[in-house]
Amino acid sequence: MLLLSVWASTLLGLLAGFLPAVGMEPQGGASAEPLPSPSGSNCSQLTLKLEFSSEVVEHEYIVAFTGYFSAKARSLYISSALRSSGEDDDDDGGGGAALEWHIVPRENPASDFPSDFELVHIRQASPSSLLTLEDHPYIKRVTPQRKVFRSLKYIPSPEPAAPCNATRGTQKWQSWQSSRPFRRTSLSLGSGFWHATGRHSSRRLLRAIPRHVAQILQADVLWQMGHTGSGVKVAVFDTGLSEKHPHFKNVKERTNWTNEKTLDDGLGHGTFVAGVIASMRECQGFAPDSELHIFRVFTNNQVSYTSWFLDAFNYAILKKIDVLNLSIGGPDFMDHPFVDKVWELTANRVIMVSAIGNDGPLYGTLNNPADQMDVIGVGGIDFEDNIARFSSRGMTTWELPGGYGRVKPDIVTYGSGVRGSGMKEGCRSLSGTSVASPVVAGAVTLLASTVLNRELVNPASMKQALIASARRLPGVNMFEQGHGKLDLIRAYQILNSYRPQASLSPSYIDLTECPYMWPYCSQPIYYGGMPTIVNVTILNGMGVTGRIVDKPIWQPYLPQNGDHIDVAVSYSPVLWPWAGYLAVSISVAKKAASWEGIAQGHVMVTVASPAENDSEVGGELTSTVKLPIKVKIVPTPPRSKRVLWDQYHNLRYPPGYFPRDNLRMKNDPLDWNGDHIHTNFRDMYQHLRSMGYFVEVLGAPITCFDASQYGTLLMVDSEEEYFPEEITKLRRDIDNGLSLIIFSDWYNTSVMRKVKFYDENTRQWWMPDTGGANVPALNDLISVWGMAFSDGLYEGDFTLADHDMYYASGCSIARFPEDGIVIAKNLKDQGLEVLKQETAVVEGVPILGLYQTPSDGGGRIALYGDSNCIDDSHRQKDCFWLLDALLQYTSYSMTPPSLSHSHSRVAPPTGAERPLPQRLEGNHLYRYSKVLEAHLGDPKPRPLPACPHLSWAKPQPVNETAPSNLWKHQKLLSVDLDKVALPNVRAYRPQVRPLSPGESGAWDIPGGIMPGRYNQEVGQTIPVFAFLGAMVVLSFFVVQLTKAKSKPKRRKPRIKRPIYLQQQTSASSGKNPTV
Repeated sequence: MLLLSVWASTLLGLLAGFLPAVGMEPQGGASAEPLPSPSGSNCSQLTLKLEFSSEVVEHEYIVAFTGYFSAKARSLYISSALRSSGEDDDDDGGGGAALEWHIVPRENPASDFPSDFELVHIRQASPSSLLTLEDHPYIKRVTPQRKVFRSLKYIPSPEPAAPCNATRGTQKWQSWQSSRPFRRTSLSLGSGFWHATGRHSSRRLLRAIPRHVAQILQADVLWQMGHTGSGVKVAVFDTGLSEKHPHFKNVKERTNWTNEKTLDDGLGHGTFVAGVIASMRECQGFAPDSELHIFRVFTNNQVSYTSWFLDAFNYAILKKIDVLNLSIGGPDFMDHPFVDKVWELTANRVIMVSAIGNDGPLYGTLNNPADQMDVIGVGGIDFEDNIARFSSRGMTTWELPGGYGRVKPDIVTYGSGVRGSGMKEGCRSLSGTSVASPVVAGAVTLLASTVLNRELVNPASMKQALIASARRLPGVNMFEQGHGKLDLIRAYQILNSYRPQASLSPSYIDLTECPYMWPYCSQPIYYGGMPTIVNVTILNGMGVTGRIVDKPIWQPYLPQNGDHIDVAVSYSPVLWPWAGYLAVSISVAKKAASWEGIAQGHVMVTVASPAENDSEVGGELTSTVKLPIKVKIVPTPPRSKRVLWDQYHNLRYPPGYFPRDNLRMKNDPLDWNGDHIHTNFRDMYQHLRSMGYFVEVLGAPITCFDASQYGTLLMVDSEEEYFPEEITKLRRDIDNGLSLIIFSDWYNTSVMRKVKFYDENTRQWWMPDTGGANVPALNDLISVWGMAFSDGLYEGDFTLADHDMYYASGCSIARFPEDGIVIAKNLKDQGLEVLKQETAVVEGVPILGLYQTPSDGGGRIALYGDSNCIDDSHRQKDCFWLLDALLQYTSYSMTPPSLSHSHSRVAPPTGAERPLPQRLEGNHLYRYSKVLEAHLGDPKPRPLPACPHLSWAKPQPVNETAPSNLWKHQKLLSVDLDKVALPNVRAYRPQVRPLSPGESGAWDIPGGIMPGRYNQEVGQTIPVFAFLGAMVVLSFFVVQLTKAKSKPKRRKPRIKRPIYLQQQTSASSGKNPTV
């Protein structure tokens, strides 16, 4: 026993000595604090400030062709187009001076190859000459040349020094304003701002010092297997790379697409991005043996042009690039030359990875091209798996107002304090989604190198592997995290067992699962409500093009009440490139009008694609996928609890210039977030739900809803015109009991002229076609009740009903019925400040009006002149209390005493003091309006469109039990992850010890098998496991020896006497014999 106790003490002591750094907390109460980086580590913490602007290059146009043609053919087509209308060098077609034009030479590596566009300089270009060009059969589009300015300023961080990649013990919250540029820009930030996931723990491990981001994501496991990105071509579109940078060993090609005579990086951003992907020393990248193709598309003055990008994209296709990282973005998803070229890139099997944007935490802020279905859109998290505050949120806004947005980002990964290569040498740490993007691009490059059959790797199959393997973050919804956090090892397992197939994103619809399925899970559905629309993306890994066979099939589960819901499905007629949409509309059947419970079913979809390698002509590959659906149904709520949000009459950028509602936000001039209850009005929606209201969205004209079902119609920040039929119906609906709340905004034609800008499509100075709201259209809508808004523009702080309020660029009430309630406040004349830079205070500005219509059983109307207090975009002080009070008035006819007896109540204005605002003369609203169309003279209303009609799928019931939990990782055709062998895969545990001052990550090992810290750790790990194995064997023998010594000794058995002797003894003694 003494031997055993000595052995146990020795074993524990040795184990404690070998493994001090595996998630253990130091004794004695000491905290493991991150130490500053050694001076010799060349690591710096930098803040990256970004400024952005864009302008048009005068007289230069991009002429896009329908195919790729030689330079001579392109010149002939342009000359022919201009000559056909008489607008050539001899005649400009207008009787004036001759039209001068020439083709601008483009000296870059793509100039020797056929191209699908030409850059043309045209002096005195008229609209007719541009239209003539577009009329040519081989010319697809004519757009202006853009000049982009990007300002990246690297500033040493004022915070205390910390090791690269180390997160801070306390997070400093600072005020940060997004520039939200209206053109694409680099997506980098200097410091992280984090959004809590709702998790809390009273005890947690001390903050650790993380390793390089590639090792945190366990790239070293794949390096150990010999996969280092070899044979994969990865392109970095950025600011270039120095020729002799010590971090890179396989730079295959550096190309310059700018007008500067250099290939080097003068800013450092492109070097950093390339380092995250492919650095081989110090700050190690994911794929050091990949073929690195550097595309320098920004000058040292941070200028770029659209034509540079288009030429560079064409060259990437020519060079058969496999992976392309694009750390730029902007809100203009209708920038046709750029979007079309991205589609063409992915159609040519280029896997594009792009940053989702730095405009969070506001929803509806996704950047293009990351919001496209064929692109992998990446959001950012910190090293504690919190969503980065700056990371843009979904949904996509392409589909508004009639549809619903798609889920984006696709995945999230580390985007704060990520370590990458310095401009000349050493390392630096940066933050932003443009940092998260190369993390995924590097992971994709590494993953592609692990697949033996490279034909299986395409934009769809790679995205399928990434989203199917992603780790979901708890407490975060799908519009923040997409499918979850990047998991490199699981993605490797899936990709190496992959078979071509179709899949869905999201892979299921569960309207009961919160918070992941927000906003769907936030409100149950009921009979008579607007259909719930879920926009699902179809990913087609079988081919670049595909189609849906026959029609999707709706199969309700009878045991789970699936027959209580109706389902309608619309879908892309063609899946190209690699993807399409599947719009699922869900409604409650009439028989469930008073029923409450859960209903389930699934939609079956079969996708077919041409078989590329099939010897038979017309052969196809097919894949059938199942979309489970689970909803919660409640009885139809009372009319007073139902609020209808008017989405149809909200317009946004793109395509038109619709200005922000708060003119103070000069760095954010465009209204581009969709004005939807699930984007920039998300907080208002959450508040209304918490108050017990049911909020639905009207994506069609006012003529398309049953007003008897709703208590209040809510119109906020409306820019669209109204059909005459809509005006007539609304008046009738209000007479019959529907109530109306309008939150307006500023409208002043003089101010609109003041905030004009040079338009990049028409090459003319543009003025906004409306103000913050279309006040003349709203006045037409409410004029029958003697109401109108003015063109006054006011701002200021005030107190109303004991609540602090801020009026941000709002209008006033110009006319109101004499028996109504009107509240007035003293405000500053912001219009005077904008126009003349003068300050004046106006007393008694009418801002709020309440009115009960005189008809028997008629509804009520409430007007307020500013929407900024309920808009998340630039809200300074919310007025949700006011919205509650207005809904109490409109829904229940309860006039708030704080308003009816307010000291600020004034006599209703008559409107005689000043004329009502008129529409801006010569405005171009008809170009973007769903109501107006061009007409000789003034635009006229279009014919009223038919109301949307859903074709409900014929149910094919199944008598089987539905799965109880729909959330699980989508197994692509029953991929068994256990069958993919990994060498000693272990979860990453961060080290709590700092690096020793002399420890270096540099390496020079032939063969390219991965470097630095990984080799040191392997050297430390092998003797540990050998020692443990020997100890296990020794322990076995010690235990056996101990068992043998502790067994009780057997007594020697007595020799039994013969039976006859026992009988004699028994007879003599009279006792029973014993042995």
